[in-house]
Amino acid sequence: MKHRRVVDIVGVPFDLCGPEPGSRLGPLAMRLVGLETGLQRLDYEIRGSDLCPIDSQVPIAAPERAGRSLPVYQALRDRVAGIDPAEAIPIVIGGDHSLALGSVAGALRRHGDGLAVLWIDAHMDLNTPGTTPSGNLHGMPLATLAHLPPGSSSAKQRDDVPWIDRLHGQWPELCAVAEPALRRGRVAWLGLRDVDEGEVKNQVDHMTGSLPLTMQDVDRLGVGGCLAEVDRWLRASGATALWVSFDVDVLDPVFAPGTGTAVRGGLTYREGHLVAEMLHALLGAPDCPYRLAGLDVVEVNPLNDRSNETARVATEWVLSFFGKSILGPRDPGRTERVG
Repeated sequence: MKHRRVVDIVGVPFDLCGPEPGSRLGPLAMRLVGLETGLQRLDYEIRGSDLCPIDSQVPIAAPERAGRSLPVYQALRDRVAGIDPAEAIPIVIGGDHSLALGSVAGALRRHGDGLAVLWIDAHMDLNTPGTTPSGNLHGMPLATLAHLPPGSSSAKQRDDVPWIDRLHGQWPELCAVAEPALRRGRVAWLGLRDVDEGEVKNQVDHMTGSLPLTMQDVDRLGVGGCLAEVDRWLRASGATALWVSFDVDVLDPVFAPGTGTAVRGGLTYREGHLVAEMLHALLGAPDCPYRLAGLDVVEVNPLNDRSNETARVATEWVLSFFGKSILGPRDPGRTERVG
């Protein structure tokens, strides 16, 4: 990865925009199972700190949750934008996946029109106020980053969905977090298997040039074939920087049960690591025309976990992404079990 040996870890213990609390504990859980120690054994210098303290309060009212989200996205955007890519690689640990609005917005300020995003996730996260079935912002970050139109809410005007008007009113502010907007053809997805009908329509109607790869594609092409498709797409797009956004629910819940958004039929443990290992190899290739802009790791929820297994799996995935290998010269072995 271009011999940059410093990582800036930004923990964001915020989870008010997902279906249930708990992923705010993800940054702490990943640190406790050896994230920083593992990276140090790979010869990386560690910098960074949490963006905000862990809050034990969980507001119920949707307007209060929405009001507390925007400042977090803005602060994360400014924090990522302030990390010099010539000096360090940002790693953002969440928290729910809505945080990518802030992290990718920060990368856009750094890399501008050259940025592409690889969204490794069971979900497309491309809903708008006119298509969302839940109103949860963690299903909308890509739509806000790309400044998609909010769509009509007329079909959802029911007494049991009071958040519709709030979402429409908040949409311009959310989209304004990302200036410039993410180019709509600069998004690729890997591992999709739980996609809303409205998201498919948004992708077809508004995201020309984007690359959706589902679990059916993984079954048909294999991980290697899918990553080759991503590499060809990136080279053809003209992208010069790549932000990778990794949601642990891309893994099958057999291997990563500790998430609030689990869906059966995901990547196996080894398939997930092969994705990480191949991305490391692609980004480190001498002829690679794009460089790593940064990484999200989100939706680790210890409250839904077994013995902190998902934090451990996510940590091991990050280490593979940064160069850990079975027989490599810097193989530090598996992360230790703490406690």
